[in-house]
This record gives sequence, structure tokens and C-alpha cells, in this order.
Amino acid sequence: MLTNASQALLRNSDLVNGQSVLVLNYEGDILPKALLDSASSVSALALDFHHHLIMQPHTASNLQLFFGHQLPNQDCFDSVIVYFPKAKALAPYLFNLAAKHLKPQGQLIVVGENKGGVKSLPKLLPDYFDKAFKADNARHCIVFTSELNRQAPEIKMQDWYSKYQLQTPQGEITICNMVGVFSEKRLDDGTKLLLENLPKMRGTVLDFGCGAGVIAAALLTAQPELKLECVDINAMALASCELTLQANGLNADVFASDGMAQTSKTYDGIISNPPFHDGLNRLTTIATDFVKASAANLSKGGLFNIVANRHLPYSDCIAENFGCVNVNAENNRYKIYSNIKR
Repeated sequence: MLTNASQALLRNSDLVNGQSVLVLNYEGDILPKALLDSASSVSALALDFHHHLIMQPHTASNLQLFFGHQLPNQDCFDSVIVYFPKAKALAPYLFNLAAKHLKPQGQLIVVGENKGGVKSLPKLLPDYFDKAFKADNARHCIVFTSELNRQAPEIKMQDWYSKYQLQTPQGEITICNMVGVFSEKRLDDGTKLLLENLPKMRGTVLDFGCGAGVIAAALLTAQPELKLECVDINAMALASCELTLQANGLNADVFASDGMAQTSKTYDGIISNPPFHDGLNRLTTIATDFVKASAANLSKGGLFNIVANRHLPYSDCIAENFGCVNVNAENNRYKIYSNIKR
């Protein structure tokens, strides 16, 4: 099933007849493959690793698929399609990226849901694009088109992240936060409680849902002897985490994982402020899957240490998988669950 935005694009597939096309920030469907009914070739860059995995089985000679915050090549295309991002701050970055991969006078196509901010596109579009025109309004989405009218500036990473100092119980750390990654430029309350009650960890530790690397940097500052792996599903978060570790002179293995599916090691510890924001109807399943996977990937004596909102359904699942529920600390909003695998 195609998302509404993808259906709106397919209604306008004549825009890319016979063209080479790049799709940026595509959604959880197979739109890049469907475009091959019109386009001569398609390349697609996913910023969400789960979306990349959905498309991966469809790789072909005329369908190249990538995951990350940028392409690994300098290829240029007749048209670039941009899915307007949920994080509006990410839009200018995607437009700059699109421009760097467009041929001169190449076509930009932007699609997004009416309620998702796409209506503001004409004001957001950089001046190296012509005025945006509305090509269609369907499936509660708008499709805009424009044309590259001059060369866009080179993409320099330092132009696309904010850098700030953060006070933690483990000392001051530097955070580098890419556009589109949530940050309050302070410790959020859950992470604050977690770091105030940071346990002594050992061996190889997994930071699940690493985000911009706040927990990773604090943990390695306190315990530099640890071998840390940091995973996230979001390409901009992974780039942020790598930059944060580099800024603090710290080292960890940072990579994409859909849940814990791409982790392969047995860990001595798992630490997390789990990033579960997929709607209340799915929270139970997501929490259950995470706890089960954590228990399966911990060595005997390994430490499971997470912070979670009090209302999230962790206790029963932790008891089922670890034999008991140990709340190490709590306040009126959060609990620290800290369990040893027996």
C-alpha cells in the first residue's frame, strides 16, 4: 500500500517520463520501484532505515537504493523528488541536497501532506530554484514543481548542525545536533534522571536509540574503558552522534539498526532512553519487542538499564523476560528500570 504522498506522486508520474530520477526522504512503501513505469532509472535515498529495508529487496540495475544523510556519489539527475519532512527544519537541507544532484535546469518535485507543513514550500524554497508551482492537490497532499536556475552552494556539514555545551552529572560535554534531530539544548528530564543514576557498566555496551549521542558521550566520559555501540533508525541522528563523539574525543561504533535486528553481538549492557513515538496504539508492541530483544542479546550477568515514562507498559514484560522488575530510581514522570540477566 502506497502512502497518500506516494499516491499523489503516481498521479503525476508523467512529470518524470523517460527521466533519470532521484527520490529523497521517501516513505515506508515501494514508490521508487513504482516510478520505473515512467522513469528510465531511479535512485533513492532513505533517511529512515526501516524505509530503506522495505525497498532493499527491489534493488535492480535501474533502481539504486541508499541509506544515509547524503549520497555516496556525485551523480546528477533530470528530476529530484523530495518528500517534505515531518521535521520542518530539515527541509532546507533536503533542498540543498536535491540541488547538488540536479542537472542544470533540472526539475524539483516536492510532495507532502497538507497538514505537514508543505503549504509553506513557496516561502522555504531557496533562491537557486525558480518559483514553485502547484502541480496537483490530491490524497490530502500537495505536489509542487520548480526548476534549478543556478548552482547551489556546496553542502558543508558545519552549516547544518548546532553545536553547544551540555552540563551532565558526568561533566560538560559538547553536543553536535544535525537539523531535523530533536534537541532542547538541555538535558531532557528522562535522560537527566538516567544520568543522575548511571550505573557502573562493563565490557561491550549498546546505546539503543542513540539520537545526538548525549547518553553515549556522558557514559564514555565517565567510563572510557567501555566498548560502546550506538544504534538508531534515523540517518540524521546517526550523523549527529558521530559528530558528538568526535567533538568530545570519544570513540564508539555507530550504525543503523531497525530495532535490534542489525545488532549481532551479545552485550554486557544495554542502556537507553527508548525513542518510542509511533502512537499510543503501538506503544505496547514496541516496548515488548524491545525488552524481549534486549533480554535475548544480553550475556548472563548483563545489565539492562533504561529510562521510560511511567505510563508505558514495561513492568510486565520486564518481569516476564528478566524474572523481576527492579526500579532503580523514579520521579513523578519517569522510572529507571535496571535489571540483571540471570
